[in-house]
Amino acid sequence: MEGVVGVGRLMATAPCTAFGGVVEGSGERVGQALLYERVGFLAELSCELTRALVASRWDEASLEVLAAGVDGQGEPLPSKGWMALRRLDWAAAVPAAGVYVSDRVRRGAEEYAARTLRLALHRRTLVAAILTTWPADPHRRTQAEWTALRALLPAQVSSAEIRNRTRQVRAYLAEHGKLPAGLCELEEPPEISTQVLLAAMDRQQVTLQRVDEGIARLRVKLPLCAAPASGRDWAWHVIDLRLPGTVGPEAVLHTPTLRPTRSGRIAVDLPHSRPMAVAPAAGHTVAVGFDWGVNTLLTGTVGRLTGRGETARVVTDGRPLLFDATAISAKLHRLRGHREHLAARRDHYRALAEPLGAPLLAWDDLHRRAAVLEVEHERVCARIRHLNDALAWSAARWAVDQSLALGATVIYLEDLATLEARGRRRGNARLSGQVRGTLAEAIRHLAAKAGLAVVTVPARGTSARCPRCLGPLGHHPAPDRLSERGWAWAHCPGCHLSIDRDQAAARRIVSRGLLAQTHITTDRATGIRTVRTTVDGTVTAVRRPKKTTRRLRRARQQAAAPPRPPGPKTTPGKAHPTPVRPSPARRSTTSRRMPEVRTVPATTPTRVVKRPAGHDTQAPAPHGPVSGHGVPALSRPEPAPGGVGRLSRGTCRRRTRAAQRTGFHHLHATEVHPLTPRFGPPGDGTRPRRVRKA
Repeated sequence: MEGVVGVGRLMATAPCTAFGGVVEGSGERVGQALLYERVGFLAELSCELTRALVASRWDEASLEVLAAGVDGQGEPLPSKGWMALRRLDWAAAVPAAGVYVSDRVRRGAEEYAARTLRLALHRRTLVAAILTTWPADPHRRTQAEWTALRALLPAQVSSAEIRNRTRQVRAYLAEHGKLPAGLCELEEPPEISTQVLLAAMDRQQVTLQRVDEGIARLRVKLPLCAAPASGRDWAWHVIDLRLPGTVGPEAVLHTPTLRPTRSGRIAVDLPHSRPMAVAPAAGHTVAVGFDWGVNTLLTGTVGRLTGRGETARVVTDGRPLLFDATAISAKLHRLRGHREHLAARRDHYRALAEPLGAPLLAWDDLHRRAAVLEVEHERVCARIRHLNDALAWSAARWAVDQSLALGATVIYLEDLATLEARGRRRGNARLSGQVRGTLAEAIRHLAAKAGLAVVTVPARGTSARCPRCLGPLGHHPAPDRLSERGWAWAHCPGCHLSIDRDQAAARRIVSRGLLAQTHITTDRATGIRTVRTTVDGTVTAVRRPKKTTRRLRRARQQAAAPPRPPGPKTTPGKAHPTPVRPSPARRSTTSRRMPEVRTVPATTPTRVVKRPAGHDTQAPAPHGPVSGHGVPALSRPEPAPGGVGRLSRGTCRRRTRAAQRTGFHHLHATEVHPLTPRFGPPGDGTRPRRVRKA
């Protein structure tokens, strides 16, 4: 039942590496190179069996039978893929003549083939619906055509998927002059990766046991040659795997997957599970909402739900939470440009060599150059993938830490399943290379370990409306970059709110999540929670008063103090009276926790600047990073890059602290400040108290 805390299991995959093993029968030690060769033999055998089976069943009739989910006797197909294929009496994976492969290896190949074919069923349904309701104008559908298409599609299909498949069909129509009959005519059989699914095999082929907290022992039967002729060409190998720190002692290990990589490493994808408490989807009062960005990857704010029913409203303290990855984003953009340049040169060399022919020396030279560029292209692609993964997990760890420190029980993310890059090519490249999908999965994983719920809310209109009055917002250049083009700042002509655009969107996101807790749906297949019905409400920035808190503290001190002796109060050695404290009317009635939102000149639609105290609008706008917008001010100037000079001790310490906090040296993120019950929003709903002086 949704909303009730239950107990489940959290599944994850730990990356491990096999560096060597021992042949169990003879005790021979096998090094990494020889073990890599034998694992490659097994992976190639399995890949050939899977590729042949998928190619033989890549037709509309076979996919229709698999989509029905029943066998010839009308019984439902089992969830295990290899059992489902054998229940359907499909041709089993058969090795080449003279090659001996056990039934367990064929099981792994059939399991891989069944998973590949089942993944194609979703694409087949989508393509069939698009072909059935093909519009008169393929570039723009009418409202009636959209309604007819949506009626044939599942509810979870996004508009981006529909547009992508429509473009694919439109390209096929332009090339062949006709519409495809289905997915199998539109696409070639899927590519099969070189890997071995050991999970489909039993103890006669693989065993796994845990030796201690940091070591797991894998026993697997590997071929001793590329084409084993009999069972004597197979031998048991014992491989000890060093477990990473993410696999706790309470985790249950499952059968892994072996992948020989191109770099000569034996990758072992080790699944493990651990018990966890399932966080409820509703009933939350304190939440953190995060808005996506291009350079500022995450912009968040904390919100509290007060009142019930029609009087419910969301309040916030206004403190922005920023994860600014501008430097890493620029690095990724440079790597993507270098990758495109390498691909263009490689394709150019191949195009020059194609009309020449093999006997010519120039043909061999051009192909040799293309091979060198191909290796460099793969290296740059791996660099981009690793940097994206590191950035995503660093941002996810920061987001979960901020939520725990602020006492939040749920994280609301912007649902950008319909995000599609438009317009300029540079913006398309930056958006397509973002790590939002990996980041969302990482946040869900880390939040589940911490007992937090993660819910996605609709993204439409979060940056277009004012969080204070729900009026239309105007987007303008940032106040500290008035001479540059941009839309980083938001101004409301109704309530005159002047705020960063991403911060305004984060307030709208946390408001939509807290006010629509009764409209949350959970996907049974993936467990992703999503708000389907949009509920908009205003967000109020609350400044906590000090007057009541100070009065209560004084009353408590007077009640605990001993009775005052009669007579005038005298203090030995005191020569002058105590100065009178300022009256409450002259004191500030705002909390120090509530920062002033408008810390820089705000831009209005007429480009008139409101100048707060301490800002000069007559001076030209400074260039480069300005402190106060996610860029910390330097305590001392940086030394000039001379190449031989050493960095100052303060600079090294700052970069070390930044690397320890986020994993990157050139990344700016709001520091995590835990709010104790004596300072910050407590869990019982009472007013917070200031920390007493020591």
